[in-house]
Amino acid sequence: MAKKKPEECPSIPGWLVSFGDLMSLLLTFFILLYAMSTVDVTKALKFLSYFQGEPTYKPQKISIIPPIVPYSTNVVEKVKKRIERLLPSYAFQLAITTRYVMIRLFNDIIFQDDGYLLTPKAKKTLKEIAMVLKNLGKKEKFYIKVQGHAILHNKSHPKDIQDVWDLSIKRAEAVALYLMQLGVDPSRFFISGYGNTKPLYTWNNPILIRRNNRVEIYIEIRKPTS
Repeated sequence: MAKKKPEECPSIPGWLVSFGDLMSLLLTFFILLYAMSTVDVTKALKFLSYFQGEPTYKPQKISIIPPIVPYSTNVVEKVKKRIERLLPSYAFQLAITTRYVMIRLFNDIIFQDDGYLLTPKAKKTLKEIAMVLKNLGKKEKFYIKVQGHAILHNKSHPKDIQDVWDLSIKRAEAVALYLMQLGVDPSRFFISGYGNTKPLYTWNNPILIRRNNRVEIYIEIRKPTS
């Protein structure tokens, strides 16, 4: 009787084959997910167009932010040169965008005793700003928004002030009227008060909260909508 030929290698269990197939499928699945997550949409649509015809989609227009206009930069530079000789660095802030130039003056320097009367230093500062605005008026059509902001401290404000809204309006009026007295065209002005609704700082710090008292002068090249 012939001897049974021994197997060269033992057979593997059936469950191991199924497990290997499962692992291969899972690996393929995750590779597919990764490929789909990093696909170039433009190239994918171009590839599909070979089978579906020309795509009906239209690419969205790309909006390019216009550069800051040169006149705005010049205004900021001129204002900064003039007022930094009069005020410490913590007493004012300057900002520039494509739409406006903003001059922010803080209450501790510009107004007396938490009120709306201008200090002598504030008047000197506004004279310098007015000179820039008058020279600018000969070249550019612009508008000036003066915004007042107020926070009352322990009712130490003048008796003729009703509330923060009244105080913020009176502060904006004081600055705007003084600029008009210095020769800036009154027809360019828009005056508004925001009370305590737009604070710069909300931390519970007395020094920072006090800096929410301020007046902001916006020089816009276009007419404001409101």
